[in-house]
Amino acid sequence: MLRGEQAAPCGVVEGFCIDTGMQVLPSRANAPTWNAAHDERGPKATSKHHWTEIEGFCALLYGLLKWIVVGPWLRIVYRPKVDGLQHVPKKGAAIVASNHVSFSDSIFLPLVVPRRITFIAKSDYFTGKGVKGFFSRMFFSGVGAIPVDRTGGRAAHAALETGMRVLGEGDLFGIYPEGTRSPDGKLYRGKTGVARLALQSQAPVIPVAMLNTGELQPIGKRLPSIGRVKIRIGEPIDFSRYEGLDGERVVERAVTDQIMYALMELSGQDYIDEYAIKAKALKEQADASTAEAEVVRKRRRRRSGRAQ
Repeated sequence: MLRGEQAAPCGVVEGFCIDTGMQVLPSRANAPTWNAAHDERGPKATSKHHWTEIEGFCALLYGLLKWIVVGPWLRIVYRPKVDGLQHVPKKGAAIVASNHVSFSDSIFLPLVVPRRITFIAKSDYFTGKGVKGFFSRMFFSGVGAIPVDRTGGRAAHAALETGMRVLGEGDLFGIYPEGTRSPDGKLYRGKTGVARLALQSQAPVIPVAMLNTGELQPIGKRLPSIGRVKIRIGEPIDFSRYEGLDGERVVERAVTDQIMYALMELSGQDYIDEYAIKAKALKEQADASTAEAEVVRKRRRRRSGRAQ
């Protein structure tokens, strides 16, 4: 149970709803999209030969971006300060679970972690058309994101299988447990996909708090303001005591809540016991209603002015 909140009710496993920001990361970038609704073979159907073909290009592009082209400038301009970097293991599988307050989370987190982190991205970012689609494809491929088609009924299963494959190779897999960026800087209820992944893989979970990226680049701002980025990394959380209990809703909710509690302690954010996607929808509805009301108000004022 999180501080100051009632215990969250148990529910079905919520999927890996990963937001637009995908990390500047690993070498599996151009992975063919798996449509969970139409391909019963799953992500493992991808041949090892194909992975080998793209490995060199992706590794080269990742290295250029992080260490030569982009990374050095970001370090100079934003001077990231990281507490707890020693908690990231130098080798071996681990799940990196972060709060999500800004698109730039997906830039600065991989920048400060020496190892590569693999995140999944929805396939839309790889299939767009025109100039925008081209740059989207190049960006997400270059940063090593894995495309997964989330339109099918088994989309959450596709994400889980992808995460298991990455962790099975002894790499870092990243996830935003809230499923989307916080609409107001608060920490929202975690989806239990992260718990299912932790229980099945038996990989430790490393909580990460992005402390001020939401201030430097709030939602709607195209580029982050100049300022020192602050990140705090917590000690790995071991859930091996729950081995074999994946699929138990009570256990998965408890594991998720423990991860969210660690994020709350690290970040200092206020915790809201509801899903961020619901809060975001309500905010968008409120913003739309306010905009409509403003149109009506201005129209009335113009009419009043003409009448006088």
